[in-house]
Amino acid sequence: MDVITSIGDMKAYARLARSGGKKLALVPTMGAVHGGHLSLVRRAKEECQAVVVSIFVNPTQFGPGEDEARYPRDLAGDLVTLGPLGVDVVFSPSVVEMYPQGFETFVEPGQSAASLEGACRPGHFRGVATVVSKLLNIVRPDFAYFGQKDFQQTLVVRRLIKDLNLDVQVVVCPIVREPDGLAKSSRNAYLSAPDRKAALVLHRSLRRAEELFRAGGARADRVLNEMRAVFSAEPRAKLEYAAVVEPVRLEPVEVITPGCVALVAARLGTTRLIDNVFLGATEEGDRPRSMDGTE
Repeated sequence: MDVITSIGDMKAYARLARSGGKKLALVPTMGAVHGGHLSLVRRAKEECQAVVVSIFVNPTQFGPGEDEARYPRDLAGDLVTLGPLGVDVVFSPSVVEMYPQGFETFVEPGQSAASLEGACRPGHFRGVATVVSKLLNIVRPDFAYFGQKDFQQTLVVRRLIKDLNLDVQVVVCPIVREPDGLAKSSRNAYLSAPDRKAALVLHRSLRRAEELFRAGGARADRVLNEMRAVFSAEPRAKLEYAAVVEPVRLEPVEVITPGCVALVAARLGTTRLIDNVFLGATEEGDRPRSMDGTE
């Protein structure tokens, strides 16, 4: 496994891989590699002959007062974790390499980035869209792998790829959870023992939404009320939003149909977590494909 830190060297490796006829995969991460990341790498290894994992804590997607400074960074540990999986290259550029002095061009996403995470974290998806555009242009992969936990992000990336005519296919992999249901996240490391226990409220609220829908509860207002009630019983958790939306434009629905998405965001102390579930679908791949060509 090679570690590449310069954009020029990364481009050279990617050119060589493509010239050899290899299908090239990119798994973008911010490091603190966990089981969710590893599931993306395993899927990439199954489908491609060369796998690049990027590790870059992107400063442009953090807002004022967010956790950029304390975001977990452990490149040496990440390399040990990734080594047995047969990753070909870890691309780990510096901030100066990615955003040199004088950098001033950003990618501004549209409506897909306006609600939910976009409303709670102004500017977040601008930073995501910019860094993803840069990574895709540097590596030029055939496939890029993302996790369903960041569901809205996957929509933003798919729209970016369509609108900017980028020649890459996005693969979204199911959420990987701890045995008790908590979605794996690098930010889980922030949680104190009491907050870690309380964090299960996210998954409980989504399970409640699933139960109601499967029992014939198609009214979104009732489902949302029940989700909020689950949170109200957990005083350590501060709910930021609970939503049930259609899966293409993230518009709220009144009547839930199979493939709609329930999403939650909450704070446990200073830690912010998100989670989601497809209602009436077993995994991300079961959801309806976009009618406007974003997939």
